[in-house]
Amino acid sequence: MTTLRFLLCAATALTGLALPALAQEKTLDGNPPVVIAHRGASGYLPDHTIEAYTKAIELGADFIEPDLVATKDGVLIARHEPMLGGTTDVADRPEFAPRKRTMNVDGIPTEDWFASDFTLAEIKTLRARQPLSERDQSFNGKFQIPTLQEVIDLAKAQSQSTGRTIGIAPETKHPTFHSAIGLPLEDRLIETLQEAGWTEKDSPAVIQSFETANLKYLNTRTNLRLVQLVDGDTVDANGQNSGEPPYVKPYDFVVTGDARTNNDLLTAEGLKEIAAYADGVSPWKPYLIPTVPVDANGDGKPDDLNGDGAMDERDKALGTPTDVVKNAHAAGLFVHTWTFRSEPRRLASTFKNDPAAEYKAFFEIGVDGIFSDFTDHAVAARKSAATN
Repeated sequence: MTTLRFLLCAATALTGLALPALAQEKTLDGNPPVVIAHRGASGYLPDHTIEAYTKAIELGADFIEPDLVATKDGVLIARHEPMLGGTTDVADRPEFAPRKRTMNVDGIPTEDWFASDFTLAEIKTLRARQPLSERDQSFNGKFQIPTLQEVIDLAKAQSQSTGRTIGIAPETKHPTFHSAIGLPLEDRLIETLQEAGWTEKDSPAVIQSFETANLKYLNTRTNLRLVQLVDGDTVDANGQNSGEPPYVKPYDFVVTGDARTNNDLLTAEGLKEIAAYADGVSPWKPYLIPTVPVDANGDGKPDDLNGDGAMDERDKALGTPTDVVKNAHAAGLFVHTWTFRSEPRRLASTFKNDPAAEYKAFFEIGVDGIFSDFTDHAVAARKSAATN
């Protein structure tokens, strides 16, 4: 049986069914799962701006997430990638046209404008834009690019004004890339967090990375909680990543010739190894509950369930939860997962266009935290789950 045929058969019985009946599993510490604002309230405002972080806090986020890259003068700023073309107005700035160039980012030649070619003063002249075309573009060009220090200042100010602790979940973006260009992120990050008074596991800061080597280094430099992110782009009915580079393995594995993949990280043994240097693991959500194609008519082809001529999440069904959460908890790791988005095309058919149903499915398997572009939807779903 071909892999595709296996997936289709595995999903056929799920067509049109409601969410699978699952026993409610507990989080690692027994507390409700945390809501982490993915790049801020990015469903509503341009990513990684003070305005987006502020809105997320207003909507109830427990943590805000600044992805971190370095400027030419070594300042950590909040951008999703070292490349600026997709999230700022740099392409519209003729004075910066000569800065566009090709660099190797995790093994992929990438032509763009890179933060590492700009000083902070130059970065501050740029303005953020919404990178997803289907979302509100009316705020493009209005907001500055914040530094890590400005994000910390915001979290502290909002904690004081709201009377609840607002944490940050900084991610070191492409650490091997930054080290190769002489702008390593790790010590800069630790020093900034130390100056903020955040040094221990109960501090309102959690550091994340898709690579492993820099987390192992950070484990020698701080007592802050560390989280191993696990990337992916195609996951089968068994929760196994079947995609292509760069989503198959951490890039530091590529550099060192380590044959292991992201699938290996998420085995019971792999999770035990992660627990030796990190406090949590944060896999892409299909590793925890896959969504799989449907072949209701048995013709061996994925069904276009909504008849729109395009294949997306609306044409898949929710599969069976894997053992990743159970095994991670057994290893003492908390589990965060990402990214929850409310647009219909991003929701499996099982959820019937209801974002709350997706949150419910993941809360039921005991995840300890979720990353959401729509903080208000996540907070409402958590409240509903707590009362049911």
